Amino acid sequence: MLLQFFEAMNASAMSVVIRDSLWMVGIINASHLLCVVMFIGAVLMVDLRLVAADSGNPPLAEVARDAHPWLIAALIGLTVTGIPQIMTNALREYHSYLFWMKMTVLCVALIHTFTLRRKVAHAEHGVAPATRRAVGAVSIALWIAVLIPARLIGLFT
Repeated sequence: MLLQFFEAMNASAMSVVIRDSLWMVGIINASHLLCVVMFIGAVLMVDLRLVAADSGNPPLAEVARDAHPWLIAALIGLTVTGIPQIMTNALREYHSYLFWMKMTVLCVALIHTFTLRRKVAHAEHGVAPATRRAVGAVSIALWIAVLIPARLIGLFT
């Protein structure tokens, strides 16, 4: 059933238009990379403060609140540019273990980011420094684990 969905994506009119265009693939890829940079920047601003586990100025909760709109905007941009990227080579993606690894870790990283990490980062008081460090370190490790297969997809599939 999933293979049929990927075959339909690969054969869709939108996929053919993007694939046959001289400029669309490049514009979509460049836009996706800009969104990756914006997303990672928003994640690291908070995660590095979590790992540092100091109160700092401004407070971590304020940094997390300020970074959140950038995180959401980048995530929307990644989705809007990522779907056409998948569509243009849907069958290649379907048969790539790196794609499935990336998608699996991506789901875990998103759940971690928008649940535990968000709760710890927005807490004004009462979170132990060791907990903050661990949550930040896990977040950084998860996003690295998303980026590595994402980069390798283009090289090895």
